[in-house]
Amino acid sequence: MENIATINDFIKLDIRVGTIIEAKVFEKARRPAYQLLIDFGSLGIKKSSAQITEKYTTESLIGKQILAVTNFPPRQIADFMSEVLVLGTYSEGGVILIIPDKPAQNGDKLG
Repeated sequence: MENIATINDFIKLDIRVGTIIEAKVFEKARRPAYQLLIDFGSLGIKKSSAQITEKYTTESLIGKQILAVTNFPPRQIADFMSEVLVLGTYSEGGVILIIPDKPAQNGDKLG
């Protein structure tokens, strides 16, 4: 089996619940993407570039809770600094977001 991860690798990831408060088309991205503002409660509001345009409109994302890795280093994408990695599955027809089954507090940690 390739790329075996240890439990210590997983523990290093800080995966949190956030609520999308703003979404707009990322005009300067090389691949279709949205610029998101996400409220992570006590962690504050973070920015993310997400290639999720196939299955979601900007309007449908507002108020949606998502899971994101919050402790990767920021990544410059065109003129935008993406601070978190929104999690999703690469599925037929586009990315499907990983979302909490029930409402959760912004900033709740995956455990």
